[in-house]
Amino acid sequence: MPRKSPYSIILSAHEANELSKRANKYTLPYFSVMRARIILLAAQGLTNEEIALRLSTRREVVSMWRKRFFEQRLHGLEERPRPGRPRVFPPRSHRAH
Repeated sequence: MPRKSPYSIILSAHEANELSKRANKYTLPYFSVMRARIILLAAQGLTNEEIALRLSTRREVVSMWRKRFFEQRLHGLEERPRPGRPRVFPPRSHRAH
């Protein structure tokens, strides 16, 4: 039996507009687009399981982003600093040698 999330998402006009822009922008990183799509679907009343199926992700991921948005709104969707040592080497370039 699917569980209903205790975090009901109701968007303001500004939030809905901003999330729609993010969800449809091809130049944003993939994770930003996915987070916006998760919240837009949650605002439509879909369960975490339904959202996960539509977006081909895990229910736990949907649940985490729904909760962060509920608690922190748009700011909660931003990337947080990662624990651990920073990278020593820059990311690899995709040049052929």
